[in-house]
Formats: sequence, C-alpha cells, structure tokens
Amino acid sequence: MGNLTGKMKNYEVDDHPFELRHEVKRLNTRLDQIAESLEKSEFKDILENYTDPKKRIITNLMAGVSRGLGLSLGTFIVLGILGYVLSLFVNVPVIGEYLAEIKKYIDANS
Repeated sequence: MGNLTGKMKNYEVDDHPFELRHEVKRLNTRLDQIAESLEKSEFKDILENYTDPKKRIITNLMAGVSRGLGLSLGTFIVLGILGYVLSLFVNVPVIGEYLAEIKKYIDANS
C-alpha cells in the first residue's frame, strides 16, 4: 500500500510519458492518502464486525436490550414525577375534584 507512517512516498515517474508524469504522481499520492485514512478508520475491524453474523447478532441484541431498558426506566421516572406533581394539585378547587375522581378510580381498580 505504500508508506503509511504519515509521510508521503516519493514515486518514480520517469518511466511514464512526459504528459502523464504529473497525473501519475498526483494519483499515487492520493492513493497513499486513502490507504492511510482507511487504516486510521480501522476499516478492517468494521468489515470483520459486519461479516461475522454472531458479532452482528450479539451487538444488535445488546443494543435492543439497552434501548428497551432505557425506555422503560425513563417512562417510569417521567410518569412517577408527573403523578407526584399532579398529587400536589388535589386540593385545588376545580382541578382537584377531577384528580380526586381519577385517584379513586385508580385505587378501586388496583
């Protein structure tokens, strides 16, 4: 692939016709840059992860479990806070009567 240590390799272009020398040199330099960026992005690891079905299944399973658990806990916390805030308004004249009826209904059915 060429020299991937961060320094660009100097290519011999004397064996090419004069009009192509600059283009060949530019393309070789660009190929070195692409190779270096692929190495930095750990493209090999990404390919191994997506070509191995076991790794993909385990990764997706863990992601799904994490999302489901987070959604459940988040919903529980938000509804708990909402219930607490609404319980503070039970003594308010108009809203309190409506909330008291809802509370009686919930207590009767639980």
